[in-house]
Amino acid sequence: MTARPIEGGKATLELLPDGILHLAWDRDCTITAEDAEWAMAAVNSLAVGAGHPMLVDMETTRTVTRGARAVFAIPCAASRIALLGSSPVDRMLANFFLGVNSPPCPTRFFTSRHLAVAWLQSGAHEHPASA
Repeated sequence: MTARPIEGGKATLELLPDGILHLAWDRDCTITAEDAEWAMAAVNSLAVGAGHPMLVDMETTRTVTRGARAVFAIPCAASRIALLGSSPVDRMLANFFLGVNSPPCPTRFFTSRHLAVAWLQSGAHEHPASA
C-alpha cells in the first residue's frame, strides 16, 4: 500500500505488507493535539478494527505538545508501538512521553529500524517500557 497523507499535512500513514502500520512524521514538525487526533483517526480507519503493530518514525520531529501527548495516550488500533528516532532530542521526546503518559499498549523507543521492526513482529506481550 502506498503511504497516504494524513489530514493536516504533517505525516503519512501506510499499512505495510507485513501488517505493520507505518506512521511517518514530517521533518521539523510540531505535533499538536489536532495533528495527533487526525493521525489516530487515520490509524483506526486504516486498521479497520484489527490491532496492528505500529512503527512511528519520529526521527526529525521538532516537538510534541502536551495536548498531543494526551491524545497519544488514548488506546487506538495499534497493538504495540515502536518509536523510531535517531537523535538525543528524539530520545528525550520519547522518554518524556513514556515517563509522563501511560502508553495504551507496549511501547518502546529504538534507534534501529531493523530492531524496531523485529520487536514489532515478535508479538512480544510486554508492559510498556521506557526508552
